[in-house]
This record gives sequence, C-alpha cells and structure tokens, in this order.
Amino acid sequence: MAEQGVADNILVTGSTGFVGSHLVEYILNLPEKYQVHGLIRSGYANLRHLQNEPRLTLHQLDLSQQKPLTYLLEELRPSYIFHLAARSFVGAAIKNPIETLNNNINSALYLFEAVRAAKLIERTRILNVGSGDQYGFVSPEELPVRENTPFRPGNPYAVSKIAQEMLGYQYFRSYGLQIVATRAFNHLGPRQSDNLATSTFARQIALAEIGQTEPIIRVGNLEARRDYTDVRDIVRGYWLALDSGGVAGEAYNLCSGQSERMADVLGMLLEMAGTNLAVAFDPSRARPSDVPDVCGDYSKFYKATNWQPEIKLAQSLQDLLDFWREQIRLDAIK
Repeated sequence: MAEQGVADNILVTGSTGFVGSHLVEYILNLPEKYQVHGLIRSGYANLRHLQNEPRLTLHQLDLSQQKPLTYLLEELRPSYIFHLAARSFVGAAIKNPIETLNNNINSALYLFEAVRAAKLIERTRILNVGSGDQYGFVSPEELPVRENTPFRPGNPYAVSKIAQEMLGYQYFRSYGLQIVATRAFNHLGPRQSDNLATSTFARQIALAEIGQTEPIIRVGNLEARRDYTDVRDIVRGYWLALDSGGVAGEAYNLCSGQSERMADVLGMLLEMAGTNLAVAFDPSRARPSDVPDVCGDYSKFYKATNWQPEIKLAQSLQDLLDFWREQIRLDAIK
C-alpha cells in the first residue's frame, strides 16, 4: 500500500504493552521491510530488546494530544494503524470504572478524529481492537459465541470496548474511515502481566520453585471455562485483519474455538513445575460476576483471512512459565 517512493509506515498504539510488543515483533519479522512507529507514554517496557532496531521508532505521545497526534499522522501517512492502547485489566476496571471508560472510549475518539484531520480516510486502514469479554453473560445454548451474539457485558472494561467498537462503526458509516474491528478472546504468552489468571499462576509457580514464596498457589474460581489463544497467533490475526481480507465496518472473533477449565490449565502448569505445590482458594481473586463457560467461533474470520490458531496451549503455558522464571532471575540480580 505504499505510495510511490515512500516507505510503508505502520503505527501501533499501546506498542509497549503485552500484546503491542508482540505485534511490533511480528511486523518487524515480516519479509517486507516496514517502518514501525509505536506510541508510548514513557520508557521501552516490553520493547527493551528492540531499542536498537533501526526500523522501530517510538514516539512519546498521549492520544489526547490532538495537534501533535495529527501532525505525526500527517508526517507518517501510515498504511495501517493498530489501535491497541487501552486500560485492559478487568479488576482495575471494576475498582475504577470511570477511569477505564474515559480512557478507552476517548482514546479511540482522539485517534479517529486525528485520522480525519490528517485527511487519511482513504489512505489508512485502522484496526479497532476489542475483546471477547464484550459478549459477557452468554448462555450455554449460545456457545460457541458468534459475532451476532448479543452483548451482555459483565464489567466496565467490557462496556468500554463495546462503546469503542460502536464508535468505530459510527466513524466508518459517517465519515468512511476504514476501520476493522476484532474481538479477541482470552490470550496468553510471554510478557503477560500477572494481573491475569494464567500469568499469576505461572509467576507464583516460578517464585515457589526457588523458595521465594511458600509452596502454595493461591487461586480464584477454577471451575470457569475459558477460550485461550496464544498471543502470537492473535497478533498474526491482527495483521491479517488489515492486510488480508478484513472488511471495514465488520467485526471478527479471534479465538481457539474451544474452552478449557481453569483447573485443568493450572494442572498443566503444575505438571511443568520443578517442585510439588499445593493449591488454595483466595476469595480476593474471584470476580463479583463470572461467566461459567466461554467458547468462541472464529469461522467468519477464517473465511475472510484463512487465519486459525497454530500454537498449542501447552506450548503457550510453557513459554509463559519460562518467561516468569527468567524475569524473576533477572530481577534477583538487579
């Protein structure tokens, strides 16, 4: 999509986050030599290992800074914008819903307005990243969840992502912005924050293995079932959504198509542990409202892009555990 004589620029908001850092890596490893530009608030965070990469430029810029954001878009004229920046932790959203709603809705609004102001409506395709959490309270007869399943959100984060997606649809219909929406279900892998269940399991195991904590893994509801996909499969899907068949104005599920009981996921991690560990229920780790079973259907996205998950759950969990083992080792020698 590059203009003649101009390198293809790609912009990633939330580029130093868990998912954003994997997306940046994925794009840099593509055969085509794209110039990747990431928006950050401060520091390299998950992109420290790429700080000397010549095709990566990080811009310290808040999405609410409308004029600087518009100037940057005018300068870069990106082919694709991947909008990943968001407050994405459900627990934090429950504690502070106002902050989550304001941030997630307004950041999308600022970005869409800047694209309009920079006159990039026909030039730039935008990925508006949503969540499988938008579906909320699905009933057993609605499984697997398809894109036409009604939204019944169970927390403020889900509400914010529904509003963000609807805002993108409105800008597509009203102004012609080339916005594709995705709804990624639970994903996991290296660099994931321990605010999320699978990652906190892995971190607790890694700490217990070296005796830094007691040999007990503290957990919330282990009977819930979730649809897990490796983050590296998810970011490959994000790329394909803009580069290979995603239709503006449409929304697509990204998921594995099967659900796993949390107790079984924890069991897989415990089998990988280097020591025997006990499991104890911790009420503080349980959500005030929880959906018993979540399983998505990605057939619409497969038909559009031929995407399907490739990395097995066992590999994702092993890589996540190894990440925490290495992170704890590095923290110990600082």
